[in-house]
Amino acid sequence: MLNKRNSIQKTIKNVLFLILGSALAGVGLEIFLIPNNVIDGGIVGISIMAGYLTSWPVGLFIFVLNIPFFIFGYLQIGKSFTFSTIFSVAMLSMWVSVLHPVPGITHDVFLATVFGGIVLGIGVGLIIRYGGSLDGTEIIAIVLDKKTVFSVGEIVMFFNLFILSSAGMVFGWDRAMYSLVAYFIAFKVIDLTIEGLDESKEVMIISDKYEEISLILMARLGRGVTLLQGIQGKGGFSGDTKAVLYCVVTRIEIAKLKAILNEIDKNAFVTISSVHEVMGGRFTKKAIH
Repeated sequence: MLNKRNSIQKTIKNVLFLILGSALAGVGLEIFLIPNNVIDGGIVGISIMAGYLTSWPVGLFIFVLNIPFFIFGYLQIGKSFTFSTIFSVAMLSMWVSVLHPVPGITHDVFLATVFGGIVLGIGVGLIIRYGGSLDGTEIIAIVLDKKTVFSVGEIVMFFNLFILSSAGMVFGWDRAMYSLVAYFIAFKVIDLTIEGLDESKEVMIISDKYEEISLILMARLGRGVTLLQGIQGKGGFSGDTKAVLYCVVTRIEIAKLKAILNEIDKNAFVTISSVHEVMGGRFTKKAIH
């Protein structure tokens, strides 16, 4: 019973954030980008150009052009992701149609590009974070990723470069360049929205002073530090056994961690990598001095 209730609550939460994300994406498009003839990538970008050339509703194009990808995604990926995508696209189509009569906030193309990219990026990031998608090209990219040497990001980038270049023939090359800027801003904001401002970093430390480092990191940062048993390193030149420490910190704590390591052992070997998600353990802080 408890699991069922948690599942229902999670579904409701996902639906609400998909609606919110679609609304923000609609605002980014209709209040900032579309009135200034600046487009996004993917099917949305094609829909904006099609709406401009035909005077038909952009929201209609967004939904209709995605239908073949819905079917393809259902057959190749699965129904859960596909249904979330259908819902997100339907919501975006609705918001774009509802907001279309609302006049744009600014006719300064640069401001529209920057703020439109930010708002659109937050909206799309929320949708991706909660299990949906707004673009059929992403479905194609996910499938091709398994069958080619190209990553999902590279495939999507190829599609979007072609689409954004096409904007030059429809709106002029200056608008195509603004569209590329808006796409880049949205892309970076999507990452921030998905990963959060407190993006986590995993740190591996090889040092002879591992015990002192462990104690001070736990005291000053309030983070747990793990000594990796059975993964001890061995110096290729000296042949000495080296202890390996592992910990996870936030991005803003990296500078403090480096300062601590420089203070204790300037010769420590350190690697730092991004972590997309942290679950379980004791990642929350215990104490900060």
